[in-house]
Amino acid sequence: MRKLVVTGVALAAVTSLSACGKSGYDRARPDEFAVARQAPLVIPPDFSLIPPQPGAARTQGTNTQGQTLEALFGTPAPRSQAEAGVVDQAGGDVAQPGIRSAVGDPQTNVIDKGQTTRDIIAAPQGDGQGARAVTGGAAGATQATAPSPAATPTPGATPQP
Repeated sequence: MRKLVVTGVALAAVTSLSACGKSGYDRARPDEFAVARQAPLVIPPDFSLIPPQPGAARTQGTNTQGQTLEALFGTPAPRSQAEAGVVDQAGGDVAQPGIRSAVGDPQTNVIDKGQTTRDIIAAPQGDGQGARAVTGGAAGATQATAPSPAATPTPGATPQP
C-alpha cells in the first residue's frame, strides 16, 4: 500500500513539474508589432491658410451658441400643415415674449380653484376603484364610494331601456 502511495505522489510531482519545462514551447511565433508596417509621417498640405489678424472680423458666423445647439440637437423639424393650423388657431403666433417672467410676478392675477382642484391634481394615478369622496361639512361628513366594477358600463355596450 505504501508503495502505491509513493508511486502516486511521484507520478503527480512529475506531471506537475513537466508543465515547467520549455521543451516543445520554444517554437517561433510572429511578432504582433512587426506584422504591419507603420506609415511614415506626412506633413499635411498648407492650403494657403493665413493666421487671423488681431481685431479682424471672424470669417465664420458669430452665433456660436446657435452652432452648438444645432450640432447637439440638429435643426428643428418643419411643422406639418395640420400642426401649423392648430398652432395658428391657438394663437401661437401672438405669444407674449416675456410670459415666463410675468408668471411669478406679484401683480399676476391668480384664481384660487379651491381644495378640490388641489386634491384632484395631487390624486394618485390609477383606475379609481378605491376612490372615496367626502361631502358635506367636517362634523356631518358622509362618504360616497365609487361605484362597483359591475355597475360601470363597458365600452361599446348599448344601454338597455
